[in-house]
Amino acid sequence: MRNGYVGIGVVGCGSIGIRGALEHFKHGDLDGEARITAVCDPVPGRAKAAAAKYGVPSWYDGDEGLERLLGDADVDMVTLCSPIGLHYAQGLSAIRAGKHVHFNKTMAVEAWECDEMIAEADRQGVRIVASPGVAYAPRVQRARRLVLEGRLGMLSWGYIDNGAGSGGYHLGEAVRQGDGPLDGISPAWYFKKPAGGPQYDVAVYSLHNVTSILGPAKRVTAFSGMQHRSHEYKGETIANEMDDSTTLLLDYGGGFHVICNSVTASPMVKLFSFPDIHGGEASIIGGCYKGEPLTRPGDHSPHAVGVHADMQESHVFEDIMQLAGLIRDGGDLYAGTPEQARHVVEIIEGGYRAARTGVAQALRTSFAPLPLEALARL
Repeated sequence: MRNGYVGIGVVGCGSIGIRGALEHFKHGDLDGEARITAVCDPVPGRAKAAAAKYGVPSWYDGDEGLERLLGDADVDMVTLCSPIGLHYAQGLSAIRAGKHVHFNKTMAVEAWECDEMIAEADRQGVRIVASPGVAYAPRVQRARRLVLEGRLGMLSWGYIDNGAGSGGYHLGEAVRQGDGPLDGISPAWYFKKPAGGPQYDVAVYSLHNVTSILGPAKRVTAFSGMQHRSHEYKGETIANEMDDSTTLLLDYGGGFHVICNSVTASPMVKLFSFPDIHGGEASIIGGCYKGEPLTRPGDHSPHAVGVHADMQESHVFEDIMQLAGLIRDGGDLYAGTPEQARHVVEIIEGGYRAARTGVAQALRTSFAPLPLEALARL
């Protein structure tokens, strides 16, 4: 930092770049801690339009936009708001340029890509935060406390449902309905290989939730398929390349398994991406324990307060601010760790492989979930 605050470069001025970063930082309430100093986007005119609308000092567009942003001395960290399939190459470039990196979900497509970026970040002395850092959420911490304290008894099975497989949400986003550079943003990437589809885009929330509560899984198996071959967007047909109906089965050992559904629609959804966990003595169902909600009035992540509390993608803003705090003050990261993100990437990758081969996949990666003493009280 050369200005007393953390300078943030936003890589990609699409949906998540607008809603998760630019909209939050336009309020200026945290300018003394962190502010957006540059944006880039390969689509002609989009970075310039974003800079003008949100008061960002520098903008870079075209194929060389990222390289120019990474050379900007006022950029201390970047938030990657680009399609998931670009995260590895862009993340590695940013790390090698000496920039700290916030990865929007999912961190990468394959676990080996995460391995390389984690190792390179260590060599370069830069920090990584990977969304979604759901372990900050008080309800996640309360659920983990229930498990660790044995309040559920011997764990028997779990279930999570995303209920968001076909991509209708992305087709209907407000930033895609107009014709301008910031409101006519195509959702085509979501349906394309290698990193489209609901596993990388939506199941990642479920998997971060369940692993934050239960810790790393041991094995994964799955069934997966495609229900929608194409989608209509503004009169054009987008061919779908990615499975949109996938069921994962996570093995935690000792006969305890967790089902994770990513399907087009499901009447069983009680609480999006938050697990039901059943034990021999009690259960967490629909985010409640013995009928008592695990979410309490006033719950919030550290920075999602004031105007940010009711804004979209406040969890992305929180993860960005967590990285900014690490840059300013040092210390340890306890949520949004790259090791947990890598484990989730391996689960998704292994699930697809299991569905293709019919063979359950052992998981080699792990991470350290929050210990009991770090958790919110019940």
